[in-house]
Amino acid sequence: MQHIWPGHPYPLGATYDGSGTNFALFSEVAERVELCLIDADGGESRVDLPEVDAFVWHGYLPAVAPGQHYGYRVHGPYDPASGRRCDPSKLLLDPYAKAISGQIDGHESLYSYRFSDPSRRNSLDSASHTMTSLVVSPYFDWGHDRPPRHEYHESVIYEAHVKGLTAQHPSVPEDQRGTYLGLAHPSVIAHLTSLGVTAVELMPVHQFINDPALTAQGLSNYWGYNTIGFFAPHNGYSAFARSGQQVQEFKAMVKALHSANIEVILDVVYNHTAEGNHKGPTLSFRGIDNANYYRLVDTDKTHYFDTTGTGNSLLMRSPHVLQLIMDSLRYWVQEMHVDGFRFDLAATLARQFHEVDRLSAFFDLVQQDPIVSQVKLIAEPWDLGDGGYQVGGFPPLWTEWNGKYRDTVRDFWRSEPSTVGEFVSRVCGSSDLYAHTGRRPLASINFVTAHDGFTLRDLVSYNEKHNAANGEHNRDGESFNRSWNCGVEGPTDDPEITALRARQQRNFLATLLLSQGVPMLSHGDELGRTQSGNNNVYCQDNPVAWIDWDLDEEREQLLEYTQMLVSLRAAHPVFRRRRFFAGSAEHGGESELGDVVWFQPDGKHMQSSAWSGDQARMVQMFLNGDAIVEPDARGQRIVDDSFLVLFNGNYKKVQFTLPPAELGKEWTVVFDTGNALNRGKTHKPRAKLMLEHRSVVVLTRPPTTASTTSSGSGAAEVAATEAAMVKASPLKPLRRRTPHARRASSSS
Repeated sequence: MQHIWPGHPYPLGATYDGSGTNFALFSEVAERVELCLIDADGGESRVDLPEVDAFVWHGYLPAVAPGQHYGYRVHGPYDPASGRRCDPSKLLLDPYAKAISGQIDGHESLYSYRFSDPSRRNSLDSASHTMTSLVVSPYFDWGHDRPPRHEYHESVIYEAHVKGLTAQHPSVPEDQRGTYLGLAHPSVIAHLTSLGVTAVELMPVHQFINDPALTAQGLSNYWGYNTIGFFAPHNGYSAFARSGQQVQEFKAMVKALHSANIEVILDVVYNHTAEGNHKGPTLSFRGIDNANYYRLVDTDKTHYFDTTGTGNSLLMRSPHVLQLIMDSLRYWVQEMHVDGFRFDLAATLARQFHEVDRLSAFFDLVQQDPIVSQVKLIAEPWDLGDGGYQVGGFPPLWTEWNGKYRDTVRDFWRSEPSTVGEFVSRVCGSSDLYAHTGRRPLASINFVTAHDGFTLRDLVSYNEKHNAANGEHNRDGESFNRSWNCGVEGPTDDPEITALRARQQRNFLATLLLSQGVPMLSHGDELGRTQSGNNNVYCQDNPVAWIDWDLDEEREQLLEYTQMLVSLRAAHPVFRRRRFFAGSAEHGGESELGDVVWFQPDGKHMQSSAWSGDQARMVQMFLNGDAIVEPDARGQRIVDDSFLVLFNGNYKKVQFTLPPAELGKEWTVVFDTGNALNRGKTHKPRAKLMLEHRSVVVLTRPPTTASTTSSGSGAAEVAATEAAMVKASPLKPLRRRTPHARRASSSS
């Protein structure tokens, strides 16, 4: 029998202090809580937690050290109709467990009802079929680790899957492939640094479960959007799988990436848990305090209110849920040294009651938190509930995955009519979505592809999804992908189609990396990764979803091209402005500063009629490097090269005429996605260039003004700088506007 001391109610979870471990568990509904210590053979010793303070049950066990497996049995009312589901026959995970061992196996004992008769109570003991919590050591030699702290305008984000990125990497030792240590391997970090990314955004690494329904089909929960432990790194990504070793390995990975000046952003799933709906297993929260953790249907508390499509949603007006989320976020920043978070289905986090509310308690807590408010915060701004699509609706502290950017850019490059107006708005940072809340282009996380949907190569190779391998008769996944197969569905040896697909990939990458805002690449897109038309590989933990590192010449060229684009963006602040262009929201309304000007293919200023109609698929964008009214961190006024970007989204070749001499006396081709041989060629004003159908040409000239030093960044200094820029600009303002008519964008 273990001798237990009263201990402390905070911090929650299991906390090792060098001599013993304090255990603390919240449950308002519990009548008794047993701490269960599990030995190496699966034997269980139970001890009652002796103290309760503010519904936190707690106790301290001397000599309990890291590596100890444990769980809880919570005694209390079992009355699903009233939302209470305590069940001491189920060994429960600690919601604050720092590490978790094992996986569930789908056995009937995990459920509180009989499979043969759901109305009958199931009292089978789940201990031998569930997961256990682990006491971990908090100590780690971080050395001189410091967060890179890249500003948003400097950032290039790389969305990656821990396993998929390295599972087939030939330079990573076999026993480290698909793990945290594999991602930290020098060869993988060398790829990331050569690409020029500043942050990896890791798909879920919180401990998740494999759905029994998937494992029964020989599949698994590959993506990991099925969290059961918000403090625990997923044990399946541990190379050596010793008790709690995943914590040390995760920290080592972060330390290695930081040493390469790469930030670590986590994709986090705080909107629901893996316990599912009323027919799901009892693994943790459900058996501890169901009604405090989950949002129940008001008229029938047997069922769960679900805006996530997973069976349940966390109760975002519960102070204990909010505490859990905030404690988790702080833990990952302070103890695990991560640099930011991407919040899955973030609209659910804003549902304090029914509607999505940007003033909800969750956002208030994040705003005032001295730790969490200082890292990168990225919202996936939608969920499946009413009014769930909230692109542009999040508070000023937040950035957002810009789904409208994705859709518009895809439509433009598949030559949809009348798309150029919205296209230039997205390229310019989407001021129509973000300026009204005081945010800047940096609020827009721009992406063309992500884990959910086609890869970039598949986007230009398939019109239809091909998800039969998922076992759902091709019914899963998005059916409207805004994709175009370039004439043939899937693989082809036709050289014209192959060349067009390669060009389309270059077009998408050029658009993404030269747009205002923050670009996000999906892992492997720079390598021409394919999923053979499967646009929903959530259950494909196999080569279908993993990166193939065996590159042919075409894929090598795509990698080099992507590296060039990232370098071009990094070298030229004109492509990564911190403020919106200072023009009108009207089509063709050009900036009084001349920072951006739009031209038709014939070289004339864009007319209103050119923004709409079936032929509105082409545009020339002049970016004035002499007119960047943004002092850098040292107070130096930024001056850059100027650029002409010619977009031909038409399905046929189009002749473009360059603008007049007042914009530049000579232009040099940086790249041409339709003809690589044009790179480095020079052109005079009013020169005529024939652009290949669906292609981008970027030209440049050096600045005509010199840098100046600003004495500060106050309003007076900015105003003075703006005045100087107008005077120095090679373009005269086309018209003056009253102050109320000015907007922070030149696009629609």
